[in-house]
Amino acid sequence: MKYTLKDIFGNKTFNKLVVAIALPIVLQNGITNLVSLLDNIMIGQVGIEEMNGVSIVNQLMFVFNLCIFGAVSGAGIFTAQFYGRGDSENMRYTVRYKIYSAVVAVILFGVILIALSDVLIRFYITPDGSGADPERTAVLGKEYLFVAIWQLPFFALAQVYAGTLREANQTKIPMLSSFAAFLANFLGNYILIFGKLGLPAMGVKGAAIATVIARFIECSILVIYSHTHTQTHPAFKGLYSSFKVPKQLTINITKKGLPILINETLWAVGVAVLALCYSLRGLAVVNAYTIASTINNLFSVVLLALGNAVAIILGNYLGAGKKEEAVIANVRLVSISVASSIIIGIVLASISWVFPELYKTTEEIKQLATSFIFIFAVFMPVNSYINCTYFTLRSGGKTIITFLFDSVFECFLAVPTAYILVSFTTLSTPIIYAIVLALWFIKVVAGIILIKKRIWLNNLTEI
Repeated sequence: MKYTLKDIFGNKTFNKLVVAIALPIVLQNGITNLVSLLDNIMIGQVGIEEMNGVSIVNQLMFVFNLCIFGAVSGAGIFTAQFYGRGDSENMRYTVRYKIYSAVVAVILFGVILIALSDVLIRFYITPDGSGADPERTAVLGKEYLFVAIWQLPFFALAQVYAGTLREANQTKIPMLSSFAAFLANFLGNYILIFGKLGLPAMGVKGAAIATVIARFIECSILVIYSHTHTQTHPAFKGLYSSFKVPKQLTINITKKGLPILINETLWAVGVAVLALCYSLRGLAVVNAYTIASTINNLFSVVLLALGNAVAIILGNYLGAGKKEEAVIANVRLVSISVASSIIIGIVLASISWVFPELYKTTEEIKQLATSFIFIFAVFMPVNSYINCTYFTLRSGGKTIITFLFDSVFECFLAVPTAYILVSFTTLSTPIIYAIVLALWFIKVVAGIILIKKRIWLNNLTEI
């Protein structure tokens, strides 16, 4: 099928819809990643061991965060399609399903993180002569973890509510809640890390307390708004009056959602293990990789927001039975996303050296971080297309394929490649990083084939 320029770049009405959905998500994700950036910079002012300890724990928390994302996303596919159909009752059932999933994830990860904290943290610590004390890094990491772990229930519930609001095209409130969390985290960090307003300097423990407070505030705003605006968001009306989720809907969501949960968890584990592979080159690499990842995530917010827009817009179209409109919308969204990523990638590559200079660390770490950032910037358009492909397939319930597309690729190709290159070659770590990212082209080819076959055009509300 041939597409016109109007098909590719959209019309005014469609582009307004994309902006209305994506812009608040961009701001929300931007604020969230800015919090991580400020956390790293502020705790980095205290010492390298403090920064390394917090960075390692945040790698572990990243696995939990994506597990929660996976746990609520399976039901979220149905939420978006039921919203497109105008079915508030079934939307309510999907929210309850998300809550059950979140509770299980919080309990499971809480137990694992507490029981295996020392082992998990020490996996990332390889002495390298950079001057960082491995033992002190481990102790500080555990100190941070045992406080920061209390954020888990607040983060999980916030994702349930924020995800449901976004699937119903309400993206402003999740954005505002994230902004409130950002302010709380920033002020909390300043006061508690450095000991202001008469309070003692608490270092990493202060950073953890500030994070927990910020997550609580974010969660409270989302919950209060949702239950005081049930006329516009009826899915939350009577949400806790019953704990019922129909058996057949539970089966349908589980069939589609379990692969997403497994995928997001395994993908997050894969990313964490990938960082572990790079850490075999020493604590300097851990520090540089953390700095680069924080900056890369900050500049990736547009890509992630447009991916969410893909899931929401296509899900609404498919739920309403508008399959041809969904096809055109997919073309437009991919075009917008890739074009945006080219521009952002050029900007990031041009200023890649700026951000590491904000950190109080060694020149070696700054140079490594700059290299990681520059390489990631070059691959941003590739990442953008892959991201859109993933959310397109997921919007139509093709979750087994996304599992193969995402986590299987990460765990069985990217991780082994990184480990082999790190352990058995003398290639520099940035070169290895570039080779691993170049593997993404395999996913690009697979994505083009899958989208062209239109296997994702499924209305799940009819099942």
